[in-house]
Amino acid sequence: MGKTKVYNDYFFDEPIFDLHDGGYKPLEVADVPEKPLNVPELLKPDKVEGNDVYYTLTAQEGETQILPGKKTKTWGYSASILGKTIVYKKGVHYHVHLVNKLPEVTTFHWHGLNVTGPIVDGGPHAPVYPGGSRDIDFTLDQQAQTDWLHAHPCPNTARQVWNGLAAAVVVTDDEEAKLPFPRNYGVDDIPVILQDRSYHDNQLDYKADYDMDGTLGKYALVNGTINGVFDVTTQRVRLRILNGSNRREWRLHFDDNHEFTQIASDGGTLPEPVHFTKLMLTCAERAEVIVDFGDKKPGDVVTLMTDNIPVMKFKIGEYKREDVELPEHMATIPTPKPTPGTQIVHTVMSGMDDQVRLDGKLFDMQRIDKKQKIGDTVIWDVTNTNDMDKGMIHPFHMHGNQFLVLSRNGKDVYPNEHGWKDVVGVNAGETVRLAVRFTKFGIYMYHCHILEHEDTGMMAQIEAYDPNKKHEFHLISMDEMMHPK
Repeated sequence: MGKTKVYNDYFFDEPIFDLHDGGYKPLEVADVPEKPLNVPELLKPDKVEGNDVYYTLTAQEGETQILPGKKTKTWGYSASILGKTIVYKKGVHYHVHLVNKLPEVTTFHWHGLNVTGPIVDGGPHAPVYPGGSRDIDFTLDQQAQTDWLHAHPCPNTARQVWNGLAAAVVVTDDEEAKLPFPRNYGVDDIPVILQDRSYHDNQLDYKADYDMDGTLGKYALVNGTINGVFDVTTQRVRLRILNGSNRREWRLHFDDNHEFTQIASDGGTLPEPVHFTKLMLTCAERAEVIVDFGDKKPGDVVTLMTDNIPVMKFKIGEYKREDVELPEHMATIPTPKPTPGTQIVHTVMSGMDDQVRLDGKLFDMQRIDKKQKIGDTVIWDVTNTNDMDKGMIHPFHMHGNQFLVLSRNGKDVYPNEHGWKDVVGVNAGETVRLAVRFTKFGIYMYHCHILEHEDTGMMAQIEAYDPNKKHEFHLISMDEMMHPK
């Protein structure tokens, strides 16, 4: 065996990193005491009947001790902030009772789940009104991965996520369970939800911090914790990292340049492990990584950084020695073959600030922009026309499927992009080629995942259709969503 290749590169185009933007707000180190990292508890089922599992999820107001002094008013899913972690298993039929105890309309969007749209998917066509509820059900039929739940009520998605509506979703399956990954939740398998927030007298004030090009905060939070510390009690720790920010890019590395191994991307296990000292995530991207602390001794502290700012600390305790080698081959991902007779689909993300557009248009909830037949594999070319020196990265997200990234400007993709994805950061002046296949009927959004861009209208809709079955959709207007008749 040759020496393992270790990547020491963020890959994306450095001149357009968010830190070069005129409106960029650098993170600051908060002068507050360290505290134990919040690891969200698991959501417990209401009941289990054979292969049917019942959950209740409540969007609610709460108070969270984020900074010393006054608690911060926050929103969360069955929790005061973010939400309890939801675990789904492939093949199980889920019934979810969605309750809204907020003072305004919201939606429950399952980012990454392969479910029917637009209602189960939870985009803007599936409002839940204050004091109201909605029931959805679905049989999960996708592989193990880390997804997330967040609000999606355009044009208020960004503000509601800023208030706290973002929870981790862990999908499990029997195949992934055979791989030698840590999976003891809360001990050696934890969500790392990365966000940035500013506080005004300890309170959130979205309007005061708002930036049309993506709102940035002053402090780094992990799972709603500032200066969080995780006590390491095992040699290997699996981090399910989610960029849950409205706008910020995270350029992650350890203060001692410690190596880590990425085992999964948005849509599940990678074909082979990828070894890094640096990792960049654009908005809504996920990366599962394993950090092996076998070279550390009790009492050592390792700090996760983004650029030059500490994000959280790992405090090494006593652990049992367990040297585990990951297999060189972890998952088989078939080479996509475009369905004969299909045409390449072109979509263009353009502009910044209030000039952002998708294919030259602003979002209209009652307009279908594209159609694609269920089961077809179609090539999509997604272009970002921003200026290559002064533009920005637009993270492109599609609801209702996981796609494969085939090329970047005709060249190979980044080393950790050989797995299934539902978000891809597209550099300025770049065309990213995707293989897209829908397996469920529905109306689905595709958009830039800088939340303020999506709220401004950088979003469109595609209908995944079955020519042998007719599905009728009532597409409500934004006005109807916000003000029901």
